[in-house]
Amino acid sequence: MSGFVIPAPQVTSLPVHGSTDRFPVRRIFCVGRNYADHAREMGHDPDREPPFFFTKPADALLTDGAALAYPPATGDLHFEAELVVALGAGGSQVASTDAQRLIWGYAAGNDMTRRDLQAEAKRMGRPWDMAKGFDASAPCGAVYPVDQTGPMDKGRITLEVDGQLRQDACLSQMIWPVAQIIAHLSRLVRLAPGDLIFTGTPAGVGAVQRGQTMTVRIEGLGDLVTQVT
Repeated sequence: MSGFVIPAPQVTSLPVHGSTDRFPVRRIFCVGRNYADHAREMGHDPDREPPFFFTKPADALLTDGAALAYPPATGDLHFEAELVVALGAGGSQVASTDAQRLIWGYAAGNDMTRRDLQAEAKRMGRPWDMAKGFDASAPCGAVYPVDQTGPMDKGRITLEVDGQLRQDACLSQMIWPVAQIIAHLSRLVRLAPGDLIFTGTPAGVGAVQRGQTMTVRIEGLGDLVTQVT
């Protein structure tokens, strides 16, 4: 019987609220500029752009309470509070009216970004991979099953740094709601169980320093707390 020539990577997973079970993670997709105020603060017109996506590796996940080591090659590490959608079913060419059936649950997330590397990549017309997909760049809280939350189409989303409010918005302010995000993404790739979608961040993104603690709060979900070390 043949085997692997090197040890097989472990399955990346997230805790499930109220259970000892885990949610296995396959891929991480992220939506760019999905709140109008954030699009404007980044110098873009939100009325002219369809949704666009980038990815992070699954092993970039960092669970609630785990420390985030300040990453190398940056002096401008930014937080971005986001609602995360966890898919329990997949498909392609999914209609927005059918998208809800793909959702297994929701979580609070934080799309960490090496902003200086991103700015350089934009200037040079290069990919964002090293600005967005570095180690531990995707802090994510426990997944709450959809039968505990219902559709997450409204509710407050905030981020605090050392207790000071830095981001504050409502999920209803998304340019592209969750169902439309899923439908659009499914026209680009075949979605699968275990996929996560970070749905974009509101205005107020900014830098975080060593020793500071970020807390993401989304109404109906548990907090996501991450200290930078």
